[in-house]
Amino acid sequence: MRVTRRIAMIGVSAAAIIAAMPLHAQAAPTMYSLGALPGVIGEDQTAGSYLEGGHVVVNVTNAAAAERVEAVGGTARIVSRSMRELNATMSKLNRGVPGTAWYVDPMTNQVVVDTDESVTGANLDAVNGAVAEGNGAVRSNKVKGQFSPLIAGGNAIFVSGARCSLGFNVRNSSGARFFVTAGHCTNIGSQWRASSGGAVIGNRVLTSFPGNDYGLVQFVSTFTNIQGTIANGQDITSAGNAVVGQTVRRQGSTTGNHSGSVTATNAVVNYPQGTVTGMIRTTVCAEPGDSGGSMYAGSVALGLTSGGSGNCSSGGVTFFQPVTEILNLRGLTVL
Repeated sequence: MRVTRRIAMIGVSAAAIIAAMPLHAQAAPTMYSLGALPGVIGEDQTAGSYLEGGHVVVNVTNAAAAERVEAVGGTARIVSRSMRELNATMSKLNRGVPGTAWYVDPMTNQVVVDTDESVTGANLDAVNGAVAEGNGAVRSNKVKGQFSPLIAGGNAIFVSGARCSLGFNVRNSSGARFFVTAGHCTNIGSQWRASSGGAVIGNRVLTSFPGNDYGLVQFVSTFTNIQGTIANGQDITSAGNAVVGQTVRRQGSTTGNHSGSVTATNAVVNYPQGTVTGMIRTTVCAEPGDSGGSMYAGSVALGLTSGGSGNCSSGGVTFFQPVTEILNLRGLTVL
């Protein structure tokens, strides 16, 4: 089984830092308010939102909800299935089969189940049975390779013989400095280094995987080379939430910088090591060693590289832990 994690080098050209920035600062002026509408209107009357042609489309189940969307400048589309119904379908039919990922596709108003190449025999029969039970509300999608967290040995940030990619540099209200990365990376060990056998630059203070996929490492006081940019020079000034259809970039210590688009939010991924929920699904490629690396749009931090299938030669599917979850949990902001 391939297990890899992405951690960007800490240094002048290392991984980036994040802060909290409203979503509208990176796209349409009303994106923030529109993105919040499904929570305001309720899961019974909405079914997600997505970007199309530079505009936010909000799925609704009735004319009254459509009027509320249009009143704040959005485009409403009436669909047959509410988000509550779709989430209930996903919870009921997801049997936790390793190698599968479940998410709601707002563009088709369906639940989608990804199956990687490891899903065969009885497990594949179970997935196909779940699709049939959905009566048109569920569809299957075959992906290349196998879903796995992305960890590898190499030359980046090291812990106990593994290499990952740093996500973002952050601080708390007292000014203490940390970096965030993938939880399946921080599960491995507590002392982190910028090179194999080098001096310790930080110590783990929090790790969460499976369930979530985030970890927090506090820099030692003697390490001061902490930058506020992605390795390619992009400044990161805030953090936000990903939107379906949004173009994003990903930085990792194995494959560098790549772009793609967001295809789902709140996805459930069944890794061999356990289930992770609330993930961002994308078309961005990634490879072993990229785990924990930063996913962003412009100057807005969005996620931490978790895992996926495929590679950066043939392409694939990659999942990201939303970065706002760990920031909000521990009261963190960008440097």
